[in-house]
Amino acid sequence: MAEHDPQNPGWTGRDRIIWSTGHKAPSLYLGLAFAGFCPLEEVALLRRLSSPFQGHPHWLKLPGVEVSTGSLGQGLSIGVGMALAGRLHASDHKIFCIMGDGEQQEGQIWEAAMEASHHKLDNLIGIADCNRLQIDGPVAEVMNVEPLEEKYRSFGWDVRRVDGHDMKQVVSALEDARQPRGKPTVILADTVKGKGVSFMENVAGWHGKTPTTDELAKALAELGVTERVPVQALFERAHRYQEEIDRQLEAGLPKFSRNYWWNNAESMKAKMEPTRKGFGRSLAEKGDDERIVCLGLDISGSITISDFYAGKPQRKRRWISMGIAEQSATSAAAGLAREGMIPVLGTYATFAAARNLDQIRTSICYGNFNVMIAGAHGGVSVGPDGATHQALEDLFAMCGLPNMSVVVPCDIEETRKATDYLLLEHAGPKYIRFAREATPIVTTKETPFVFGKANIIRFRGEAANFIDAFGTQLASDYESEGEDLSIIACGPMVPEAMRAAWILKSDFGYETRVLNLHTLKPIDEQAILRAAHETGVIVTAEEHQIGALAWRVSAVITEAPLLHDVPVITGAIGVQDRFGDSGAPWELIKLFEVSAEHIAHKAIELLEIKKSRQQESALVSGSVR
Repeated sequence: MAEHDPQNPGWTGRDRIIWSTGHKAPSLYLGLAFAGFCPLEEVALLRRLSSPFQGHPHWLKLPGVEVSTGSLGQGLSIGVGMALAGRLHASDHKIFCIMGDGEQQEGQIWEAAMEASHHKLDNLIGIADCNRLQIDGPVAEVMNVEPLEEKYRSFGWDVRRVDGHDMKQVVSALEDARQPRGKPTVILADTVKGKGVSFMENVAGWHGKTPTTDELAKALAELGVTERVPVQALFERAHRYQEEIDRQLEAGLPKFSRNYWWNNAESMKAKMEPTRKGFGRSLAEKGDDERIVCLGLDISGSITISDFYAGKPQRKRRWISMGIAEQSATSAAAGLAREGMIPVLGTYATFAAARNLDQIRTSICYGNFNVMIAGAHGGVSVGPDGATHQALEDLFAMCGLPNMSVVVPCDIEETRKATDYLLLEHAGPKYIRFAREATPIVTTKETPFVFGKANIIRFRGEAANFIDAFGTQLASDYESEGEDLSIIACGPMVPEAMRAAWILKSDFGYETRVLNLHTLKPIDEQAILRAAHETGVIVTAEEHQIGALAWRVSAVITEAPLLHDVPVITGAIGVQDRFGDSGAPWELIKLFEVSAEHIAHKAIELLEIKKSRQQESALVSGSVR
């Protein structure tokens, strides 16, 4: 049905196929393989580190992929642009855009629908997979989008509705859609999610979930394709690839006298839990306040915001499902706040702080409204989902907004404390960023947490449990111990900074002052100035593009009269001006060079400079005498 040439993927006369529903990437990759764009066995590398088969399609990595997608609602607009270009080039090729029915909740879809009709783009064909499910449940319950036929017709589109499992109907509709009519066409394909697999059919929980080996065997048998799918060969291909990736990552990791990686030794064991659970626990505990209203944005269970009402039916009336509509939900939160409510909304940090940035700026921050925004799954913690879902830039935007407060807690316990405080004790716009992956627990109920005030953490000697090897106190209560350097970190980089302090002491005898700068805005200037003045070496560590933390710390140092005559050597650890990649979260920590090993390596470089300058100073002083 589509004109294409696997031997010449860039052929200008080809039809363009846009997968606006980027999470359906596995289907796209299999289609490309069967069409001859890539070997079938290579699809087994799905979501592996550096693989062309990213969690969401990336056109720069895989021939046959037209555009990079993943953030829902954008594909139809790209299709409008491509269709306009086709007209300008006087080409007769078609643009196909595959969407989901839940995706129709995004307002951008309807902007594009209006544009396509206005410009009479009959070279644009939309295909909506109407399986009636999204992550939070049935589309009709999360945010009803029907009647889609009437809606598209009212926007001036030609509409076809078919049984998406009846190939005769599908082919007939596609053939018909290719005929010029002076208007765009949309095919609404009614489907059953997981069709043909008994335990998957019509079950929302299988969105993005990987089956076990036994479940895979059962599914293939039920589909009648067991003999056609070389399962063992695919597993072996993936295993060989992973062995090479592991070798490369290990080769790139700075080496020390022993392996200091998490839970590698008999001692220094760290318990790990996802920081997001601290957010959910706080909402569950504090949610009785009638002013609190939580807004669901379709990944509610994953980010734990739904813990607000779980097992508490009396709170359900204060749970408002907004669907996949971040921009509108953000402004709606401002409206709720204006009426005295305390709205809490959250989704992937890349959508919670970027897609809706203008709404946060104008609707919330400009009016100084009491709205709490959860930037969940921040940094590389969504791993296999890939670059489109990895928030590596969100803190630039949030820290740059007037009136906005920003907190980046380091573990599950600190996330709970931060949520407790921001929810009921702090009025105004507030952004809390936390990870998805299980990370080391390095604080306790007794560990101090004061908004706007850093904690200082010191390594005191190896212990059976990692957490017991350190002492923590408020920076304002701390007296200098003559440390050699300071590492300033936030979020998941705090445990990495602690591990770096262990490496530096054990292998080199260096004493390290670790600052847990959980509040990025307002920033604890005094703690930073004291660290710079008393240790002379500062390393910042952030799971973000370098700058959200590093530049703010540098600004504090450079603007302080206290340090104008004091030499301070600085270095930064963070993501280095690049997009993310699919892969396991801990693989990405190594790939992006933000592990404790990389922090320690940078610290040693800076300490060598410090030592060299001290020697030069001593020589100059001696010659003067």
